[in-house]
Amino acid sequence: MPNILQQKKRVRSAARQRLENLRWRSSAKTLYKRLAKAVADGDEATIAAEHRLLVSTLDKAASKRAIHPNKAARKKAQAARLVASRG
Repeated sequence: MPNILQQKKRVRSAARQRLENLRWRSSAKTLYKRLAKAVADGDEATIAAEHRLLVSTLDKAASKRAIHPNKAARKKAQAARLVASRG
């Protein structure tokens, strides 16, 4: 446990940042599962909406550095392959 006041503050702020990053990662996972379910059901409108929402969420998470930008790109490519495979 830190003794210096600034380090105590950094521990508190790091804990808040960790929770926020966790929220972004969890949301991305949930949205990917929803996209996979939509692809399995075959509803074109739902697939397009879910894919658009997933890509937007991944871009926002990467811009906030909640996830690494390369990971966001990899997940977007994975989602695009999933959408393309429905045919």
